[in-house]
Amino acid sequence: MKINDVTGYQVENGIAVITIESPPVNALSAAVRGGILAGVETALADASAEAIVLICAGRTFFAGADITEFGKPPVAPILRQVQDAVENASKPVVAAIHGTALGGGLELALVAHCRVAARSAKCGLPEVNIGLLPGAGGTQRLPRIVGVDTALDMITSGRHVPAVEAHAMGLVDALADDATLRAEAIAFARRVVAEDRPLRRVRDLDAKIEEARANPGAIEAFRRANARRFRGFLAPEYNIRCIEAALALPFDAALKEERRLFDELMAGPQSKAQRHVFFAERRVAKLADVPAETPLRPVERASVIGAGTMGGGIAMAFLNAGFPVTLVETTQAALDRGLATIRRNYDATAAKGRLTGKQVEARLARLHGTLALEDVADSDLVIEAVFEQMDIKQALFSRIDAIAKPGAILASNTSYLDIDTIAAATSRPRDVIGMHFFSPAHIMRLLEIVRGRATAEDAIATAMAVAKRLGKVGVVVGNCFGFVGNRMLAQRQREAEKLILEGALPWQVDKVLYDFGFPMGPFQMRDMAGMDVGWDPARSSSSTVREILNETGRRGQKTGAGYYDYDEQRRPTPSPLVEQVILDFAARKGIARREIGDGEILERCLYAMVNEAVNILDEGIAVRASDIDVVWVTGYGWPAYRGGPMFWAEHDVGLDTILARIRELHPDHGDDFRPAPLLERLVAEGRGFSASGRDAPRGDAAGGDVRGSDRPVES
Repeated sequence: MKINDVTGYQVENGIAVITIESPPVNALSAAVRGGILAGVETALADASAEAIVLICAGRTFFAGADITEFGKPPVAPILRQVQDAVENASKPVVAAIHGTALGGGLELALVAHCRVAARSAKCGLPEVNIGLLPGAGGTQRLPRIVGVDTALDMITSGRHVPAVEAHAMGLVDALADDATLRAEAIAFARRVVAEDRPLRRVRDLDAKIEEARANPGAIEAFRRANARRFRGFLAPEYNIRCIEAALALPFDAALKEERRLFDELMAGPQSKAQRHVFFAERRVAKLADVPAETPLRPVERASVIGAGTMGGGIAMAFLNAGFPVTLVETTQAALDRGLATIRRNYDATAAKGRLTGKQVEARLARLHGTLALEDVADSDLVIEAVFEQMDIKQALFSRIDAIAKPGAILASNTSYLDIDTIAAATSRPRDVIGMHFFSPAHIMRLLEIVRGRATAEDAIATAMAVAKRLGKVGVVVGNCFGFVGNRMLAQRQREAEKLILEGALPWQVDKVLYDFGFPMGPFQMRDMAGMDVGWDPARSSSSTVREILNETGRRGQKTGAGYYDYDEQRRPTPSPLVEQVILDFAARKGIARREIGDGEILERCLYAMVNEAVNILDEGIAVRASDIDVVWVTGYGWPAYRGGPMFWAEHDVGLDTILARIRELHPDHGDDFRPAPLLERLVAEGRGFSASGRDAPRGDAAGGDVRGSDRPVES
């Protein structure tokens, strides 16, 4: 029978089966909560029911809270009421998990007396990824069932734990085949009844809590071990405090502390910023002129041309996703180096326990190295990762054009160059697209997908689909010098280099940006990438500090010296030699150095970026302001807890404040700080990016429950 629109009830072999069907992901909406509560009450009053199985129809178990309700008045029954009914039920309750049990879904499963999971299922508490903590008892019950150490790892990482691992740690009581989960859960419930097992409430399990109390320094040791990973983020620390409360307080008092800390995070700026990033990542796939139903080209085999750092990383990204890959080089020595690097990277991953030897060999078996460009003929996608010179890329694309099969996508990994000029070297510009990976390409999440004037809609849609298969966040951008990310980066780099001539030093600039939340500053980043990247010794004329350092052999970390001096472990220290080079160069240029404060460094580096980003948005190079945020959070280390440059500018600083400062800087810096016309218009009209329609194309619905719902929401 039907209890409500989303809840079914049936008694089978003495077991009441409550089935929730609320597509797409059975988010814990008011209707779902009401259905569960009514179903439990019905089963408890039903004399024919000896136990209860709680199960979901569709593709997943409860995949989390309904984030559409965040910030709104609570609607009864709240999740805590539903949990109390399940946990205190006088008949055994078995949660039958398939798909994912995440966030509130796992917190609901944790109040059941037993849990049976399909072998393909995953469990997790990923709230930390949106700046929150599990607010329905997850921080209190999880350590009681899996132990404090495991709970700390799960809750602060937000990782999704496979069912087999969850079973091994005691989180689930039994595993079932996917196709027979319902039947096996009913059979499990029958055994519980037949054996007259006591009703086990997770909240009453004290053994693992007592174990943790006997080792009082463990949590502080965890803090120290993860300090670098958690730097700047509030949510991991608040999650840790909740687990500390589990050790120090009675259960109900610890629940109140969990709720207090949850409310504090929910009201704070970091969660707001991280929720913005969450939704922004889901909006990037929505393009007004590339409908969701656009047919995709088949991509089953890929070729990568160039086996250097980028080419090798791109090849690994495809191998990791299951693609056969042809890797092309021009000399045997270069090919051997590239293949050896790939092998070395995989062996290092296996040594850390992240891959088995069998998995490494399976990936390498899909890799074919060759010197023959003709071997790309059977690939559905061909990506070049050769030198960043237009004549080289045009010559290569002309050759690929004559070899690649009809309909193959021809992609360039260029960081800056004009995709239309590259496409003009072929007879099929509609098949040419930019796929700008970020180093290391097999790890970094961002993939800028650059559309040219002639790029076909199905080529764009296919590139986006490939990005998803690779586990990347694909962001479609327009064609201009540097696209979105590097065009903005150039503004920051320019200001940083000006600042060290005017009075700052590289380590001061780097520290300001590091303290803001970046993993490193521009000068340390340059050293890591290689001071000589893009430097031509034949044309070098000591015209910049960087050229002088390159000319003296300071090429960055790889040579032990760049802007910084490096020891054997590549740890940087400020260089007196570099300081003197800067002072001498500024004197030769007639630049009167002055004391420069940290505030000016931050403003000039970041406001210049924001101003350029607004121009990028106005020109249509970026579809939405939030797309720019995604580029910088996923590809350039902008701290997620600040939401991206556009979110930060609008919500943390204020567009009016930024414009006023840019106007102050304009007279002394000229076009470097010419206010973006769109910025002036928005401030004059008192609007932000969202209010102006600049954050979503017309008709675009920002989709997504925090753990996967497709329901339209406002972020």
